[in-house]
Amino acid sequence: MHISPKTPEVRVPRLVGLMAVDARRTADARGVLLAAPDRPDFHLTVVDYVVRQYPLPGVEVPRGAVVTVWFDFGEGEGGGGAGVREPRLPRPPSGGLQRELDEPGDPYAVVV
Repeated sequence: MHISPKTPEVRVPRLVGLMAVDARRTADARGVLLAAPDRPDFHLTVVDYVVRQYPLPGVEVPRGAVVTVWFDFGEGEGGGGAGVREPRLPRPPSGGLQRELDEPGDPYAVVV
């Protein structure tokens, strides 16, 4: 759907889940511009998928407004994740939570 240039405001399209090339095409058809801070070569990006966008889909913006999109990180680009799950040693003591008590005869005992 192509919106005529006379429309002063347009609705932001849903770009999440689209490949970069499709996101550019959709944004152009809806009258908004795209920016991708995590992809300096955005104009050459083709198959990366949009994972986040701002403003959100459906928001009314002036024609020609910039919509910022982010792409999933590729292998080796620092995509994050939960890391390695290893057992922690030493293990916490069993028996649940215990209140820490002052040592008997402590000269600096806490007075409540």
